[in-house]
Amino acid sequence: MAFTPLDRNGIAARCAQDIPEGWLVNLGIGIPTLVADFVPPDREVIFHAENGVIGVGPAPATDAVNPFLINASTTHVTLRTGGSYVHHADSFAIARGGHLDLCVLGAFEVAENGDIANWARSADEPVKQVGGAMDLAIGAQRLWVVMEHTTKDSEPRLRRRCTYPLTAKGVVKRVYTNLAVLDVTPDGFVVRDMIPGMTLEALQARTEAKLA
Repeated sequence: MAFTPLDRNGIAARCAQDIPEGWLVNLGIGIPTLVADFVPPDREVIFHAENGVIGVGPAPATDAVNPFLINASTTHVTLRTGGSYVHHADSFAIARGGHLDLCVLGAFEVAENGDIANWARSADEPVKQVGGAMDLAIGAQRLWVVMEHTTKDSEPRLRRRCTYPLTAKGVVKRVYTNLAVLDVTPDGFVVRDMIPGMTLEALQARTEAKLA
């Protein structure tokens, strides 16, 4: 059966679908920043940016950009009603202190034991530094990853062990890809959901780690 992988917006929307009412959530750079665009307006999810914004809203319309209101990846954002700005040190105290219900990060690789690798190992890759990802990965109560299932060269990103330098060990709880949603359990990756037309056999063929 044929299948059509999700695009970047589709991955973000699928992740946003599962964020419960009332959670305080940090979004990493890349695909994660799109998640705020897909949370229904009537669902109160408080988005935190580590540069000191609490209550980040969806991306602004092109004719309504506030040039001084950005997130940690310098992307223009909006501020939801009740939002606020805090000192950078206070913002990182939130990130490091276990106050975030969830952090959503992008990644190069995730291992079956929950290890995450999301910073570059060579000069020609887009992210040259780890940024605040190490703080967020170990400081949030739970970590979800959004990323494409394979590389542009069709190499698997869900691995038995990461080949990239680790950002943090054993912290990932769930992965959203353009093909599936997978939980990280003591027994490895467990498939929760797949896109229409995808089969477990086809998904396994694109994944190094064993799937259940």
